[in-house]
This record gives sequence, C-alpha cells and structure tokens, in this order.
Amino acid sequence: MTDKTNLIIIGNGMVGHYCAEQLVGHGLHESHHIHVFGAERHVAYDRVHLTEYMTGQDALSLRLHREGFHETHGIALHLGVAVTAIDREACLVRTAEGDFPYETLVIATGSFPFVPAVPGNAGTAGLVYRTLDDLDAIREASQGARHGVVIGGGLLGLEAANAIRSLGLDVAVVEFAPRLMPVQLDEDGGRALRHRIERMGIDVRVAHATQAIEPGETLRHKLVFADGSTLETDLVVFSAGIRPNDGLARECGLAIGPRGGIAVDDRCCTVDPHIFAIGECASWQARVFGLVAPGYTMARTAAAVIAGEEAVFSGADMSTKLKLLGVDVGSIGDAQGAEPGSTSYRFVGEAEGAYRRLVISADGKRVTGAVLVGDNSYYDTILQFVQNAIRPPADPAALILPRGEGAALLGSDSLPDTATICSCHNVTKGAISAAIDGGCLDLAALKAQTRAATGCGGCVGLLKSVFETEISARGIEVDHSLCEHFSHTRQELYALVRVHDIRTFDALMERYGNGGLGCDICKPTVGSIMASAWNRPITDPAYIPLQDTNDTFMANMQKNGTYSVMPRIAGGEITPDKLIVLGQVGKKYGLYTKITGGQRIDLFGAQIHQLPDIWAELIDAGFETGHAYGKSTRTVKSCVGSTWCRYGVQDSVGQALDLENRYKGLRSPHKLKFAVSGCTRECAEAQSKDVGVIATENGWNLYVCGNGGMRPRHAELFATDLDSATLVRYIDRFLMFYIRTADKLQRTSVWRETLEGGLDYLRDVIIRDSLGIADELERQMQSVVDSYQCEWRDALSDRDKLKRFRTFVNDARPDPDVRTEAERDQVRPARNASGGSVCSGPHDWQTLCEETDLVPGSGVVAWWEGAQVALFQLPATKDMPARIFAIDNHDPFSKANVIGRGIVGDLKGEIVVASPLYKQHFRLRDGMCLEDERVSLRVWDARIAGGRVQIRAREPVLAQV
Repeated sequence: MTDKTNLIIIGNGMVGHYCAEQLVGHGLHESHHIHVFGAERHVAYDRVHLTEYMTGQDALSLRLHREGFHETHGIALHLGVAVTAIDREACLVRTAEGDFPYETLVIATGSFPFVPAVPGNAGTAGLVYRTLDDLDAIREASQGARHGVVIGGGLLGLEAANAIRSLGLDVAVVEFAPRLMPVQLDEDGGRALRHRIERMGIDVRVAHATQAIEPGETLRHKLVFADGSTLETDLVVFSAGIRPNDGLARECGLAIGPRGGIAVDDRCCTVDPHIFAIGECASWQARVFGLVAPGYTMARTAAAVIAGEEAVFSGADMSTKLKLLGVDVGSIGDAQGAEPGSTSYRFVGEAEGAYRRLVISADGKRVTGAVLVGDNSYYDTILQFVQNAIRPPADPAALILPRGEGAALLGSDSLPDTATICSCHNVTKGAISAAIDGGCLDLAALKAQTRAATGCGGCVGLLKSVFETEISARGIEVDHSLCEHFSHTRQELYALVRVHDIRTFDALMERYGNGGLGCDICKPTVGSIMASAWNRPITDPAYIPLQDTNDTFMANMQKNGTYSVMPRIAGGEITPDKLIVLGQVGKKYGLYTKITGGQRIDLFGAQIHQLPDIWAELIDAGFETGHAYGKSTRTVKSCVGSTWCRYGVQDSVGQALDLENRYKGLRSPHKLKFAVSGCTRECAEAQSKDVGVIATENGWNLYVCGNGGMRPRHAELFATDLDSATLVRYIDRFLMFYIRTADKLQRTSVWRETLEGGLDYLRDVIIRDSLGIADELERQMQSVVDSYQCEWRDALSDRDKLKRFRTFVNDARPDPDVRTEAERDQVRPARNASGGSVCSGPHDWQTLCEETDLVPGSGVVAWWEGAQVALFQLPATKDMPARIFAIDNHDPFSKANVIGRGIVGDLKGEIVVASPLYKQHFRLRDGMCLEDERVSLRVWDARIAGGRVQIRAREPVLAQV
C-alpha cells in the first residue's frame, strides 16, 4: 500500500517492544509503516533476568521476540541507531541513517542509571548495571579481580551484587539510606533482609555516604566514606537509582514532569497530540514508574488510543514479588503504612530470618499494604485483599501467621470478577469466567484462549483453583482424569499397577487406558509409578519412551539444551580426593561449576555425547548418580553436628548419611529433600524440607511436609524424641504413603494441605497405624532399598544403552550452537530466518543413518548438510504399521536444539512431540505448534528402505517463528 503513514517507536527495550506487539495486535501494521529505533545493538531483551547472562547464558536466550516477528509484520527494526532529535514542526525524527517522517510517534526511551558525582568514579570505579554491554564491561573488569562493591542497596543494586558474586568475587553493598531497599521495605524488613544477606558472606554497609574513590593500596580502588572509614575493592558498580531518559523530549519542547519524565495524560499522550510517551521515560500525574509492569500497561493504553479505541491509564500497582540473592522479598501497596491512621501487625521469625508486616486501614476494613522478607508464599493472598478491597478476617494477623497456626487463606470463590489472576497478561477472574462460558472446559483450552499462566507461570495454582471453582459453580463435574488417555487419577493408577502387577505402559494402556500412544503427561507419570512400584532401571528399553529428557539422559537439561551433572555427595560429606576429581572433570570438559544449596557440586554445560565420558570418570573415582534429574530423593543436607560443633547434641552427619543412603533412588510424585540438624540452632534448615530431622538431648524430632519451592511452607513437627530405628520406621511409612496417595507432580507440602484431617490424620496413619497398612508400607520401602542400583553404572555397562548418548546419530560433531564455559564470550553465528539450517539439494531421497540408530517410540537427531533433523520412529501396532517422522530439531520458543529429545505421543488424534523445555506441542505431520498456529517447524518426508533411514525435502516453506 502506498498510502501508509509512518508510526515510529523510539526505544527497543522491554516496553518499546511490547508496544510494537500491541500495535500489531490492533492491526496497525496493516495501515502504517512501523519503524522501531533502538540505540542498543541488541534485539529487545529481558532486563529483569540480566543476572542469568552473567552466569553464562547466551544473550539470545534473553530476547523477547520470536525470530521473524518484525519481518512477518513488515516492521522496520533499526538496531544500533539512536534518534538524535525530534522535529515537531516537520514531524520528523533525525538519525544517523537520515530523517524519518512520522504521523504518530511513541517515545519509549526508558531511563538511565544515575551516577553520583563522586571524585574518582572512572574506569572500573564507575561501572553501571543496566544493559548487556554494561554487564560485558563488568565481566571484563572482573578479570584478575578479587572484590567488587555495589553502591546502592535497592532492587537493581542487589541484583548487581548477585551478578558480581556469580563471577567468583567477594562482594560488598554500600547504601546511603539506613536500610536496604528503602523504597519497598520498612526498617524491620530492611534489617531482616540485611541479616539474611550477610549470612551469605556479603558485606552490607548501610548509612554510608561515599565521598571519594581513590587508588587502593592492596586492591585497585579505595572507597572513602563520610565517616572517615574506607573500603578497598577492585571494581565499583553504581546502582544509585535511575533517571527518566527524557533528553529528546526536553530538546523538542515537550512538557516535562516536576521530577523529570515526559508529562503525559491519561491516554499516555504528551502535549503534542501526535506524540505519546510510555514506560520509565514518562511522567503521569508527576509520578515516574520504575517497574516494567506499569510500562506494559502504558503500552497497551497507547496502542489502543492510536487504534482509535477508548483507553485510559489510571496508575499502576507498584507491588513487587522477587527473589534477591536467593531471598524472597515482597512489597505490597502501602508497605510503609503512610496512610493516616493505619495500623500494623508484624510477625518476626528469628530462627528462619522471616519478617512479615501487614498494614490495615484506620477503620480496620481494608488491607492496605504488606512487607514480606524470607517467605513470599503469603504474597498472592495478601495482594488480592489489597487490590480488591476484600475485608480482612476478624483477626487480620491470621494473614501473616505461619501456615497451620490459624493462617487465613483466600478461596478463589471469594475473589471479585475484577481480581487479576495473571498479571503477566492482565487476565482477570471475569475474563476466565467468560472464557469458560464460551466453551473452555479444560485447563489447556483456557490457557490457550486467555494466555493466563503462559508467562512466568507463578499463577498456575491460582488459575487452576479459579477454573475448578467456576466449573463446579456451573454444575459441571470437575474432571480429575490424568489426561485424555487415562480416566483415572495418579493415585488410582498406582493402585492398579500394584494390585494387578502391571509392569509396562502398554499393558496399563491396554487394560485401563482410552487408547492411543499416550502423551507427555501420562507417560512420565506412569514411568514414575513403575519406578516407585518395581524399581527397575529407567534406562530399560521399555521405559525409555516414557521419560522426560532428564530421566532419559540422567542429567538435568538446561535452557540452552546442555545438561548439568550432579553426583551424589551424601550428607554433604566429601573427601579431598573427590573434590579434586570434580575440579579436574569440570576443567577438562569446560563446565561451569556451582555449589548447590543441598551441599552438592553441580557441573553445567555438558552435551549429550559427553555425559558417558564424564560419568565414567566420576564412577571410577567412587561417585554414584545423584538422581538430581529425577522426581526422587535428591539430597539430605546436614550440619557437622556433635562431630565438630560445640552445640551439637547428636551425630547429624552420620544420621544424614544413613538416611540418604537408604532413600537414594526412591522415585516419587515429586522431588524429595531432607535435612538433619544436630541441634535446635537448625543450621541445616531442616524445617524447610519434605523430611526434616532435628537432634534433641533425647533423640530426634521429626518434621514433615515442608519445602522451599514456588509455594514455600514450613515443615510441621510430627513426632518428638525418637530413637534412630523409630525415626527410620516413621519416615519409611510416611514416604510410601505419600507415594501411594499423592497426585502427579504434587509436593509433600501441597499433598499435606489436601489431606482431610490434616496432620492428626497423618499421625494416625503413620504412628498409630489406623489403616492397618504400616507393615505393608515398610515392606514396600525395604523392597526399594534392597533393589537399589546406580543408574549411571548400569548404563555404562550396557553398549546398547550408551548408543542413546549421541548428539547426532550419523556424525561425531558436537552441537555447533552450544558453547562451552570457556567459549561463552565468543559471538555465536546467527541462525537463518527459519530458526534452523536449511537442507539443500534436490527433492529426492537422501540417506541419513541406519534403522538400528533409531529408538522405537522415541527420538534421535541426525546431521544433514547444516540441518539438524529430529527422527521419531513409532513401532507397528495391531491397528497401524510402523511410521517414521522427520522434523527440525530447533525449538523456536527456547531457541535450543532439543526437539529430538521430546516425548512423542498423541493429542486429540494428532501425533505430536512435546518440547522438553517449555512443553509446546508440534504436529509431526506438518510441524505446526498446537499452542500457537503461527509457529511451525520444517518437516521432511521420511522412510526406511533397505534398513536405512531416508528423508526427502518437501516444497520449502519457511517456518514462522
């Protein structure tokens, strides 16, 4: 079209890119030429997760848009091109590429870091933490450094401290205010956060004003503070706040807010009707919003107004929930209690370093704010009370009490229709109800239509609760079937497997299933049930097609398609010789190494073909598999107890070793974590574990059903002063009862909340044997213990099993898109526009590999002229001959080459493969993504001829990504 006019966005950050998406959503790319100018050389990326870039993740893994977004919608993206001026009279923006006219202009230039005028703040004494280039500069400055300082103890300052610490440097945080996070936290909250961070070995100095930075005596620099004290360091990162990037607006005469920022009205429009401003560069009612969520709201408003719709921006909720340096921090509403007459309730848990403050209005009818440090499991409930003006309970303190002590929980039926369920995509309860009325009668359809729970995933539990409540309210029975293939719950399937001695997935499907191949829900669930019931190796050929990639390759897949290796270090006890071996292996294979919270050492970045070699060296050194990849017993954390500690009253290390060696390899509905503390000082943090044991003068106290996951929950005291034999007996019964009765992927904490009768009922079953099954539970556990075998040792002794561990079945090369730790700073070659390499050549049959290279019911990957081709073979059945499919191995959502490691199955009659990372499903017949029909993968015709696997190119159709 020649009559299109220009619509220009200045700024390609998170908000600028989101605005482009919103403009496309309104169809404005069809009526306008959209230009996006970004001063940075990078595509739009996620600044919220910058720290991941410092730990070795590729910059591409942070990008926000799918490949081809701009090309598909005709958007001109100008990277590394700064707008130097705005000519409002001529309606032009000026750049180094020339002048560009506009009809509508959106300014989304964000903010810039404020660096105080401290003498000496140059070079490695004047770094900032804002962009990818900034992080590259910090990484370069860290070479040969031992110590780093962050000036600023706010949100970004603590993120920067975490990034520096990830580089192996000692870290100090210097804050001018008397507490950390002074904007979000009150005095007590700041103190609690400081104590938790200091326990990690980070030096925190509050109420310190930096007067100058001078050359150091032992390190590169010396900070001189107003009180006369000093601190030496090798690099200094300033994170002392941000300022609106409003320079272009000032120069062209747009109105500026009293505290900076481009003044906008309720439509996000400036004083010039052709110009809008959104995000951190905008000032609405004299307020500048320093979070991304308000920027997204502004972008939605501006896009709607530009499209001719009615929309207003009415402010934004500045509540935040995040994890800083591993510590949960939450701030909701009027967290400081600034509203006149407000009153507060406080909970302080000194033992675990928890602090919670609840702010109530003067009339006692509203919850107005909250501060949370150390446990964000209360956040969602309190946020709903604040956002929806829900009247607090008679005792408001119940909202912040520990779970199980009168704590108040908000049922989804109590939420108004205006309650926000998914903040990522602004989905309300009313929108969910409307979607259900429109025919979304299963959770998957609801997610696809509303996009709820498809962002960060933090609202999955609340969405499920709202969905089931709404379905029940309409008189529709909630379907608790495992999936379309089994009209049974996990508990029912476990009972059927045990009672009828069923040993294979096919036998279970034939007898109790609804037909079909199975899917990525039922296959891993049944695989876990089989492992729990019969404890056969998961590497047996019959079980391979059932396993997620982690269990298949006995290692944890990471976001770039590589794996982490974590051998068992029972109880955290390790010899110097074994430590040396781990270091040698990490160095030899170029692996990133990290000590975990469970007292083990994790080695990141291994490719599939390296795993057997790595494990052969570890097995030879006396290690065994750590089951870090499975829904199984992970770790038993311990303190040094009476062996070394002057406070220890029992041998916590010995007890931890006994427990870990007893339960290692135990498969369960979800992962299991244990801890043993040698005294009530609780250094092993036993009360945050599924099974926690704390020593007393008279024996052991047993705690159960705690966890530190997405829904943190303290374990509850189950039994006291137990001798070791009784302790083990109760744990045997508890674990096996959980395995019998829990739902799929259900943590012990959630399982405990669903038990009618609660903890007393559990005590009746486990201690008093109210169901008469105690002996049976103990026998089942002993059978598992007696049949344990190291899965990696088993695999290494079987040549056929080792054939699975090949990056490509027909080529010895590694994945060219994966870099080692040593190579991470190098620039990776760009992929082509289709998201994968293109197989060239004539449209005739080409041989890839031998039929014996295939794995029935599962996938392998072959290399062919620059393309990675995932091959899936489905064995013949009584109703269907054997089939083979060939599809691009590149996952367009995760940007990793992992499709060949996904679970193959069928959904609603279509044969699909589920990506092992984010679980999108792709049809094998044509490559289309079921969750997003705009996305598809390239497919090839495939056949087996003369014992060889052959493929043939179809008419080339570039994938939309």
